[in-house]
Amino acid sequence: MSLNRVLRRTMTVTAALAAGAAACLLVPSSASAGANADNTGSAGNAVALPPVHAGFDYQIGGAYTPPSGVKVVSRDHGASPASGLYNICYVNAFQAQPGAEGEWDDDLLLRDGNGDVVYDGDWGEAVLDIRTADKRQRIAAKVGAWINSCADKGFQAVEPDNYDTFTRFSSYLTAGQAKAYISLLADRAHGRGLAIAQKNTGELAGAGKETGLDFAVVEECGAYDECGDFTAEYGNHVVVVEYTASGLRKACAQWGSALSIVRRDVGVSPAGSSGYVRQTC
Repeated sequence: MSLNRVLRRTMTVTAALAAGAAACLLVPSSASAGANADNTGSAGNAVALPPVHAGFDYQIGGAYTPPSGVKVVSRDHGASPASGLYNICYVNAFQAQPGAEGEWDDDLLLRDGNGDVVYDGDWGEAVLDIRTADKRQRIAAKVGAWINSCADKGFQAVEPDNYDTFTRFSSYLTAGQAKAYISLLADRAHGRGLAIAQKNTGELAGAGKETGLDFAVVEECGAYDECGDFTAEYGNHVVVVEYTASGLRKACAQWGSALSIVRRDVGVSPAGSSGYVRQTC
């Protein structure tokens, strides 16, 4: 899995997180989870969107029995969906998993001027080369197989991570290339009846409908006052993950009556493991 944004943004608040790690589980909002009224995505696709203002749990670090009140869960594509809930399937779409470079054709790994693979140093993930239409198609075919697996397992949506890779490697990649590639994934998801989420990347929040994205999964938009960037495009179909107590307070104060919000520990640890944190508004 990739938690690049989490690591970059939380290194300066490690002490605060450690102090909050022992916090007990708070009860999710008692407000009922509103269902999507029209069951259509941003481009008019017949897909089911997650219920808004619903109990949410972010389980990409390991699946476990969802707490009481949870209606929406995000899990890694290698896991199975939670029975009876709205399930979002996480895939690392713009970077290879650590140590998984060998699973990709050599020419699909981004290389520098010396021919060396470009890595996201925070997590040791090789960056995928989306610079040409041919390479985007080939990468999308591989990621599309994971999307197919998500659909076959019974997930309702897919969450392609690292859409914002171009912001970290702007000497190689562009926003236009990222948009062109995410559109291919949107087509694949919609073809399998899945909704598709924009993951972070406020720089492109206004291009959601243009690229076929249906809703957003956003980390720390409360902490960094960015949630409005996504609600402007997706309405209340924005799922928020915070990693600090202060971020949760801000998100709940500003958006607690409208959005699905949860605080998790940075490692997104399974319940019962060391460091596990889960809190809601």
